Amino acid sequence: MTLATVASPALSFLEDRWDTSVAATLDEPELLRYRSNLLASDLRITNFAGGNTSSKIPQADPLTGQTVEVLWVKGSGGDLGSIKRAGFATLYQEKLLALERIYKGVDTEDDMVGMYPVCAFRNNPVAASIDTPLHGFLPFPHVDHLHPDWGIALAASANGKAKMDEFNREFNHSLVWVPWQRPGFELGLMMRDAVAKNPGCDGIVLGGHGLFTWGQSQRECYLNTLTVIDQIGQFIHRHGIKKGPTLFGGELVPARTERAQLSTQIAPYLRGQVSTQNRWISSFTDAPDVLQFVNSTHARNLAFLGTSCPDHFIRTKIRPLFVPWGAGEDFAALKMHIASSIADYREQYRAYYNSFASPDSPALRDASPTVVLIPGLGMFSFGKNKTEARIVGEFYTNAIHVMEGATLLAEGEVKGTLPHCGEGMDPASFKVFSNYVALPAIEAFRIEYWAMEEAKIRRQPPEKELSRRIALVVGGGSGIGREVALLAAVRGAHVMLADRDEAAAARVAAELQTVTSKEFVASTAVDIRSREAIGKALQATVAAFGGVDILINTAALFPSSPDGVIPDAMWATTLDINVTANYLLADEAAKLFADQALDASIVLTSSANAVVPKRGSEAYDVSKAALSHLVRELAVSLAPRVRVNGISPATVVKGSTMFPRDRVRASLTKYNIPFDDSLTDEQLRTLLAGFYAERTLTRQPIDPSDCAEAILFLGSPRARCTTGHLIPVDGGLTEAILR
Repeated sequence: MTLATVASPALSFLEDRWDTSVAATLDEPELLRYRSNLLASDLRITNFAGGNTSSKIPQADPLTGQTVEVLWVKGSGGDLGSIKRAGFATLYQEKLLALERIYKGVDTEDDMVGMYPVCAFRNNPVAASIDTPLHGFLPFPHVDHLHPDWGIALAASANGKAKMDEFNREFNHSLVWVPWQRPGFELGLMMRDAVAKNPGCDGIVLGGHGLFTWGQSQRECYLNTLTVIDQIGQFIHRHGIKKGPTLFGGELVPARTERAQLSTQIAPYLRGQVSTQNRWISSFTDAPDVLQFVNSTHARNLAFLGTSCPDHFIRTKIRPLFVPWGAGEDFAALKMHIASSIADYREQYRAYYNSFASPDSPALRDASPTVVLIPGLGMFSFGKNKTEARIVGEFYTNAIHVMEGATLLAEGEVKGTLPHCGEGMDPASFKVFSNYVALPAIEAFRIEYWAMEEAKIRRQPPEKELSRRIALVVGGGSGIGREVALLAAVRGAHVMLADRDEAAAARVAAELQTVTSKEFVASTAVDIRSREAIGKALQATVAAFGGVDILINTAALFPSSPDGVIPDAMWATTLDINVTANYLLADEAAKLFADQALDASIVLTSSANAVVPKRGSEAYDVSKAALSHLVRELAVSLAPRVRVNGISPATVVKGSTMFPRDRVRASLTKYNIPFDDSLTDEQLRTLLAGFYAERTLTRQPIDPSDCAEAILFLGSPRARCTTGHLIPVDGGLTEAILR
């Protein structure tokens, strides 16, 4: 249990967040969960899904009833920040240690992973991490393995071992250095032996990798981890003060004052360039630490070296793409640099794969970068969704901090073999720049294309139909637009809700966040009569997600007046909103689609009224007839990259802002349908919808969800060969059947 007497240390950067009153209510597995959540609540300590924690807990064997020691360790792919009790793998500690008897050496260590389920306690199905033996073979009750920026900076320094020794003397620690070894069974044995050879040690620095700390209780382990990380931070900070303000060789390219506008302007083009094999969602940051790095003299060399920690590398790939955009160059030059740099990157990536791949290696993955650095602007990061894109960026920001720390620890050139180089490794494979040591390319490949990592990928749930796609839904604040947005979100799309009523769009966005990730939804205001407003809505979508794949408009106007006479101004407004605004939307989006150079789709909302002439709705009917033909015209002009289609619904009463109470009452009166004025708006709408349904072949009221299904079919890849088409959603309205 928690040791309330263990005092909080003096910390300069981190915070002791342990609440003894909370901890006192928890059993040992819950204390492990609590400890893990606290550690991951600070990104300076560990990142999303980074690192792992463990506890060796005495428990009753369900078969014998005897007390046995059970290793609780974070399950494979888990996240310490959100992990629950059920997220830990549990193994018989004695059985795990016994695996050493059948271990045949490092060349067969992957075979040991298949034995971990045999060691599972209570048949726990949670997959044990490849780091399990690293915890199991350490002779301590509670162990933390983390990747804090300061800790990796020390581990990734060419003089890292010498600086670790200096740190030990200054802060009265006994950290031990273990050279680079890919995580697995062999590294677990190496760490056990290192501890045995250094009795009294209080932590391990894994060369190029990360940090291990431990304790006799959950509380002690937590405090030891915080203390060591914080003090390494103090150690590096003092070195930085000695060296002055210049970092990474000083500034080479100044930050552009208009970078916010430029980043939005270049994002669709960049997204298209990196999405030639798979479509990606992007995230952008121009945070001060990122700008300082990308604008620096040493950024290009350091970026090319790549990252050191495997936790970073898995997400950021072997290296980021650095785009050499000079201070005096224009936007056209930036596009040129992006295109040529990405071509070079892919060629280099394929060469990297071909250099190290064996017949049993997983197939070559997407050769595009996941991180793009642009001097003067900042950093773009890419993922299959917004959350992943953001996390990739966070990991490279951590890598920047690591390079910063290693640079600050530099004290002249390090001679001889680096301490990272383990037995049997080629010393020349470790590349150094400004005291920073990157992961050797062969070791990077052995992790990126490791069968264990491939297994993690295969365990991920399948992507949804509209995953990786970005939908801008105009008119999304109510009616059909709301249903389209909800269905698109359920099917995996990233959704921007745009509406003249910005508050309504925000309310629907909040509703969508209950069925999808909060990061997958955004809202904005738009007046579709204004090119400028449309441009701003498109820019907001790009700023949120990186581009647009599906443009949908459900907004329209049905004119009405008390005496049934439509004034000239209302006639003009009706055509302006129902026809011209759709043209403006498509025309503005076409510029973005051309820049993006990805297959895209537009779906507009016409009406059965387009082909059914009636008295009293001439302005609306004519506008929808024009819109139907506009769909065909746009399909021709925007082919072949952009498909343009539409739907022609019969009257949709439910949830429509075009059917306020007065119009519904007027329609009921017109058709001699009796009603009680005490009925709610929705009850009155239901009466009217029922009347309209009786005029169709199916006798079914047209629901907004019916229209949403048709819209998203046309907008999705399922309709990849359909353009210039309008789908009737009218229940079989015989008057609308074309002759």
